Amino acid sequence: MRVTKAQAEQNRAHIVATAAQLFRERGYDGVGVAELMAAAGFTHGGFYKHFRSKADLMAEASASGLSQIAARAEGLGPAEFVESYVSREHRDGRGDGCTIGALSGDAARQPADIKTEFAAGIENLLTALQPASGTSGDADQLAARTMVIDMLAHSVGAIMLSRACPDDSPLADEILDVCRKEILASLADGSGDQSAALGPKA
Repeated sequence: MRVTKAQAEQNRAHIVATAAQLFRERGYDGVGVAELMAAAGFTHGGFYKHFRSKADLMAEASASGLSQIAARAEGLGPAEFVESYVSREHRDGRGDGCTIGALSGDAARQPADIKTEFAAGIENLLTALQPASGTSGDADQLAARTMVIDMLAHSVGAIMLSRACPDDSPLADEILDVCRKEILASLADGSGDQSAALGPKA
């Protein structure tokens, strides 16, 4: 039976979504094309009807996963984001979690196109977390961006360190608890203008 254009697009989107989840769980090198296609419900041979190479799929899956975390962060204040992100639920739900926390280490060793997707995805997440202000160059906006970058870097680092420990390690939980507390305290200790800028969005 001939596949319609609409069905082919749906199949491609399903492969991308499956790949994004598997890459977050196992890393880019932890799953092959045949296994990935089987998980998506297709044959290995069908892969090349949609993608030129695994690297192309890696870039597209990364872009998809990065857009998802930015969408989830939309409307959240940094403190709300930290409570959700620096958590055991996020740490343990790797396949459904943040692409940045799951694959930043892998992305650092990948070609430039994947790094470009990560840079764009991180920028989109920073934009989602940073409240709109008057002009993008004013002091308050720059201070707010600095704090959001600092918060995100610490949050991602906390997840990566915790995941690097054995699942049942007390240290894995301690890292999350300490980092979440310290990140939230840092946000609360900002200056009056910065604290107002970093509050939940309307």
